[in-house]
Amino acid sequence: MKKTFLIITALAASFGLGFAFKTVLAKKAESPAKMKRVTGIGGVFFKCTDTRKVKEWYQTHLGFNSDQYGVMFKWYEGFDSTKMACTQWSPFSEKTKYFEPSTKQFMINYRVENLAALIPELQKEGVTIVDTMETYSYGKFIHIMDIEGNKIELWEQTGSF
Repeated sequence: MKKTFLIITALAASFGLGFAFKTVLAKKAESPAKMKRVTGIGGVFFKCTDTRKVKEWYQTHLGFNSDQYGVMFKWYEGFDSTKMACTQWSPFSEKTKYFEPSTKQFMINYRVENLAALIPELQKEGVTIVDTMETYSYGKFIHIMDIEGNKIELWEQTGSF
């Protein structure tokens, strides 16, 4: 009788633990994964009085090889040596309107994944969206404002460089 009781108790305990374990796993699987947001810095943009002189100074003293947009620092994403990425460095004229409505002297471009899905999430959170998403051969862009009035450019890279 004791043996039967122990077997029944062991089976009931096993069933109960198995059910509890399965329930915990199912709840984890059901909970939506938090959306990945910023994955890195895509560029640093700043205003200056003479972009040509600034580019020359950086070339002379720091070895920057600038083109009309600035310098593109190329790198590979994570451990994938086939996925080229870049970070852009660009001086802008002090008279540029590109940073508006911000009155700040700089703007940072952040790399993101799935910009189209991120935009409605930001809107739900009350983030100020400055414009609409634009798509080019090298990526998708949108501009937002942070709490301090800094304009931020969000960029989802498409293609490679």
